[in-house]
Amino acid sequence: MSNIATNEKIPNNVNLAEDRRLQRALEQWQPSFLDWWREMGPEGFQLQDIFLRTAISADTDGWAHFDYVRMPEYRWGIFLADPVPNRTIGFGDDYGKPVWQEVPGEHRNALRRLIVTQGDTEPASVEQQRFLGKTCPSLYDLRNLFQVNVEEGRHLWAMVYLLHSYFGRDGREEAEALLQRRSGNPDNPRILGAFNAPMQHWLSFYMFTYFTDRDGKYQLLALAESSFDPLSRTTRFMLTEEAHHMFVGETGILRIVERTAEIMKQHPSDDPRRHGVIDLPTIQKYMNYWYSLSLDLFGGEVSSNAAHYFASGLKGRAHEDRFEEHSALDAYYAMDVLEDGKLTREEVALRNAMNEVLRDAYVEDSQRGVDKFNKLLTEAGIDFQFKLPSRRFNRQVGLFAGVPVSVEGELLTQAAWDARRDAWLPTEADEAYIHHLMSQPVYEPGKMAHWIAPPKRGIKGRPVDFEYVRMD
Repeated sequence: MSNIATNEKIPNNVNLAEDRRLQRALEQWQPSFLDWWREMGPEGFQLQDIFLRTAISADTDGWAHFDYVRMPEYRWGIFLADPVPNRTIGFGDDYGKPVWQEVPGEHRNALRRLIVTQGDTEPASVEQQRFLGKTCPSLYDLRNLFQVNVEEGRHLWAMVYLLHSYFGRDGREEAEALLQRRSGNPDNPRILGAFNAPMQHWLSFYMFTYFTDRDGKYQLLALAESSFDPLSRTTRFMLTEEAHHMFVGETGILRIVERTAEIMKQHPSDDPRRHGVIDLPTIQKYMNYWYSLSLDLFGGEVSSNAAHYFASGLKGRAHEDRFEEHSALDAYYAMDVLEDGKLTREEVALRNAMNEVLRDAYVEDSQRGVDKFNKLLTEAGIDFQFKLPSRRFNRQVGLFAGVPVSVEGELLTQAAWDARRDAWLPTEADEAYIHHLMSQPVYEPGKMAHWIAPPKRGIKGRPVDFEYVRMD
């Protein structure tokens, strides 16, 4: 078990004090990070005491400490999972050889690209969520928002450590650029589309943490297989924190559905909106939107980059050890493609389909939560079932980018898509209703906004009515 040096200026378990040059470089980056946090982090809550968890070891059992802390004073740091003794490369052309402790020259640019792309998502999500505290449904939810935010900040530190440690001047410049791009900025946006999408209310936040953070889980699982051992160890630790983010999303959606079901049972013949909750078809629209946006994050269905990453040992499949064969040289993947305006089935070399393999695991995992939402509705006697739309629906990346496709996956004319679009995706009227519904924050301990059910339990053994955020 690796203990973390918690008393250093930058908490870490990488013996940072023994590398004075690296330590100075990161300590010079730290003020820029804090300036970014104050400018783009949670608006209006920098002085509040928040009941947060902070990493104190890299062990998955009991690795965190819970206490009140002000977010600018949070102990962000650099934490890697413990090394696996005698670890070897688990896939690709160099299968079975020792993993790398340094960056091979021939893979330098590709590795840097992977690290920068992952790193860019972390501050982006903080920027997307910066105003949500002002409309929180409870102190419990407010605290969870801030826990997600500080951990995304720590994940940024994780990638910056790799850039500073292994990529010299280029890495330092990339680390600076991570603080300069802005989510949604037309002139200097974040790298990936989903991280430029506006997130102006809590329904989008819960969908984001359910669907988009789940993409993050699978990207981290794939990078955890990397032959570059420092990247593998970094992402393995990040996965211990990512689980909470998805928990926030899943339970948040579940509580919204639960509250709506309660109102529907009380007023079976009325529009639920008349009683101050979110109707189920509108919830489905936001599910369609964030799910399709998150599917794009895996990249194109057929990708030479994905093939190169796999062949070179840079990025594998999630849980690579569960596969029987690890070279993927003589295997194929069957997928739907567009040919002359029609869907046709095509065999694609498996290495070129690695994005789709990862997307398969994501789709299956996403369905598990949807099954929970539907089980709640069935038990409540509500005749409605949520459905994940076709993975071809509303795509902006890959073979079906910009192609008009129904939620069932049927190819449409543009006119047919335009006519049905508002039944499938949020409208301005939907946004206006939800903004109005969520316009007033709830800051009293134990109280909940009308549109969401209370959680089943509190955090770390505390009751639901615990003062998770001290507002005075």
